[in-house]
This record gives sequence, C-alpha cells and structure tokens, in this order.
Amino acid sequence: MSTLQESFLVGLIGDGVDPSLTPPMHEREGDAQGVRYLYRPIDLGRIGRAPSAVGDLLRAGRDLGFTGFNITHPCKQLVLAHLDELSDDARRLGAVNTVVLRDGASVGHNTDFSGFAGALRDGLPGADLSDVVQVGAGGAGSAVAYALLASGARRLLVADLDGARAASLAEAMRSLFPHADVVSGAADADAIRRATGVVQCTPIGMHHHPGTPFDPALLSPAQWVADVVYRPVETALVRAARERGCRVLDGGRMAVGQAVDAFRLFTRREPDAQRMRAHFLAMIEEGR
Repeated sequence: MSTLQESFLVGLIGDGVDPSLTPPMHEREGDAQGVRYLYRPIDLGRIGRAPSAVGDLLRAGRDLGFTGFNITHPCKQLVLAHLDELSDDARRLGAVNTVVLRDGASVGHNTDFSGFAGALRDGLPGADLSDVVQVGAGGAGSAVAYALLASGARRLLVADLDGARAASLAEAMRSLFPHADVVSGAADADAIRRATGVVQCTPIGMHHHPGTPFDPALLSPAQWVADVVYRPVETALVRAARERGCRVLDGGRMAVGQAVDAFRLFTRREPDAQRMRAHFLAMIEEGR
C-alpha cells in the first residue's frame, strides 16, 4: 500500500509543453512501481506567464509541496539564479532541466547531458569516440557536446550553420575539457568521412523539417550515427545510416534517458529504463 512518503507531485515548466511525453512517462513508471505520482505540465504561454516568472513558480511549488520540476525552453538558464544548489555538471554546463525540492532547498541538475551519455553507453556500447562530428550547436547541442566529452571523446568537431554559435560552444567545451581537441568548422564531406561517429543535433529530420543535415552516402559501415530528433523516432538519417550498415542511436534514447534520470532524482527509486522506453515508443506509435 502506498504511503505519504511514496507520493510525488512534479511539474514541467516551459513554453509549449502541453504535448510533452515526459509527464505520462513519469506517471506510468510511478504506477508500475506502486507509488502515487502526479506530473503536470505548466505551460507558460497557456497560463500567461513570462519565462522570467520561473523563480516565482518554483517558490510557489515549494510552498505547495511539489517534489520538483523539470525545466525546459526557455528557462534552463533563467532558473539558475533561483536555486539554492547546483550539481557539478549543471554548474559546468550553466543549464538546469531538473530541480529537486527537498528539505526546504532547491537543487538543480542537468539530465539532458546524463540522458544522452547513458543512451550512448547503453545503446552504442564500445562506440569509438576518437573523432566525433556534432552537427548542430543550439538547443540540445551543449548538453550533447558535454556528454560526448565526459564520455571520453578525444576529438570533437562542432558544426552549425551559425558559425559563431559553433565557435562559442567549442570554446566553452575546450575550457571544460582542456585535454580534448574541440574545434568548430564545417561538417563537409572530408569531416564526415573521417569521423568515427556523427551526432545530429539540429531540427532536421522532424516531421515539419524533413531531410538530413548532410549526405548519408558519405557514411561507411565502420561509423556510428546518433540523432536527437525523436518525432519520428526513425528519422531519414537514422534509416539511411542503418541501411549503410552503421550502428545507430535514435533520439528516443536521449528523451527516455533524461526522464529516467529525473525520475530517479525525484523519487530516490530506481526506474525501469526498458519499461519507460517501451511506453515512450508506444506513445509515439499512437501519435501522442
């Protein structure tokens, strides 16, 4: 039987979050573990609040007994000023997507990076990280670059249509991982052919942005390819890379990975990652 200590109240703060699959993933896992788990999206646009209100929402959540919040665009940096503590990785990244409220304190974490790192470890075990190309330096780009370098990437080329953004991310990662060779440049044919692995971090491949960010014909079976897009799970790039014999990591792995890590932080219970992925894939199939 559930007890008061086994009940959890969680929220997701961000703009346009109502369709998110994260709340049902958490709630279903709570059901499977036999605990009361309620997770509600708090869509800034729908409630008429500006992103700068994230601190007020956190304080209200603490007073109302919330266990914690996931934080998404455009509040991942704005929330930093309103937290009592930061995990080492969140501090180094300068971004928070998970806030745990416990014992009167708010503690910020980043499970975007840990979600991708775990997906890489479990979905592509033994992947050669000696020369990686990352296409895309915005959105999830910083978390993915951090995860790659924390996982042991020795050389990382960051490419983006916005060259200044790519250069800025590469410089930030060099300061955090001085022993790695982190550069910015173009994801041209030579860079793709030379890479041991390629990570796709742009919106290209989403339902409303079809296509691939580079010519998949450049890939060879010795390489691995990861995508962060998960709607659809099998993007054109993932499909083409698989057809060319590459090992692939679909974007659903990162989406589930960050939810798995956040569930663990909120509940101090061990989630079943395979069960959460199965639920996630079922929701995608249903068109949720």
